[in-house]
Amino acid sequence: MRHVISILLQNESGALARVASMFATRGFNIESLSVAPTEDDTVSRLTLVTSGTEEVIAQMSKQLAKLIDVVAIADRTSIDHIERELGLLKLRVADSAQGSIHEMLEGIGAKVIDDNPEHLIVEVTGSEDELDAFLSNLPEGVELVTVVRSGPLVVSRGAWSLIDQSEY
Repeated sequence: MRHVISILLQNESGALARVASMFATRGFNIESLSVAPTEDDTVSRLTLVTSGTEEVIAQMSKQLAKLIDVVAIADRTSIDHIERELGLLKLRVADSAQGSIHEMLEGIGAKVIDDNPEHLIVEVTGSEDELDAFLSNLPEGVELVTVVRSGPLVVSRGAWSLIDQSEY
């Protein structure tokens, strides 16, 4: 099962490498990883996507919590949250498909970043499923040239806070 794990870790040299190394040495796969500073510049938020059974994820989380740089950790999968992913897409669009692709982009709230005769670069945000659906339903005459995806970013709904409610 897919799990989205949020980790707060000290914004120190080598902290991310220690997390990635823990996964590698135990044979766990990281499907997606996003890291950026938080409102506290000494702490970074790491959003990680991996797969495994509940038992495997619980064991992985306990091992992560033992790392010196980890401040807090929570599996967001079972917590009510909002999840979004950013996709930057380079498309080659035939003249005959200009109208249909622009209509499709407008329908999903995508933003055209660069519109030139050779390529169209668009910014699409939504859930992983929404981005997947967009990519699989491109109109005839639209060729996908490049895909750059951020992986999911999550924030919990309501008053829940990672610092106050870390599960491990």
